[in-house]
Amino acid sequence: MKKLAIFDFDGTLFDSICDVVICFNRVLEIYGFPTMTREEYIPCLGGNIDEIVSLVLGENSTPQNVEEVKETYLDFYNSSKKDLTVPFPDSLDLLENLQDRNILLAINSNRLNYSLNEFVERHFSGIDFTAIEGHSYPNPSKPNPYGVNRVLEKAGVDADEAIYIGDSATDIKTAENAGIDCILVRWGYGNQKDFENPHVLGVVDDMSEIIKYF
Repeated sequence: MKKLAIFDFDGTLFDSICDVVICFNRVLEIYGFPTMTREEYIPCLGGNIDEIVSLVLGENSTPQNVEEVKETYLDFYNSSKKDLTVPFPDSLDLLENLQDRNILLAINSNRLNYSLNEFVERHFSGIDFTAIEGHSYPNPSKPNPYGVNRVLEKAGVDADEAIYIGDSATDIKTAENAGIDCILVRWGYGNQKDFENPHVLGVVDDMSEIIKYF
């Protein structure tokens, strides 16, 4: 029986890409780099902030450029209202349903911890998360299982009692590295190749379908 649901954040619980695109494109314009479309950003997402910036910069990716663009982006992003970053429909209903069933809830993301806590407090203040594990330097980021292992320890459950719920190849690899089952959602930033990965226990089209795995 599964006792713990570990959720990815971006593309799984929250639709966040619009604010990311706006802030990144502002920064790219400042430094004279080409801006990108929403579709062009999607393959760059999933890693930690340094990895994302490096992919966004492409051939312009140098250690100096990555650091400058990252710091400017974080300044813009952190000071913005982020009004376009909202939970996917029925996210809160799902979490409340799982919580009512005494399923432990956690978040594991490559988003920085303070950012995760900001959105959780804004939108999910009534949810009692057992753990919220973002990326915190110098600890390794996903797909390293460091964050998942911390969640399992805090929850006091074994790997076979947990399910990782995500939307991308990074989430699949994170679950695989941690030795836990994984399900993917179709509304995020994954693709058909991800959905067909043999480690994926199932793919869901609607939040309500997640309940059947618990």
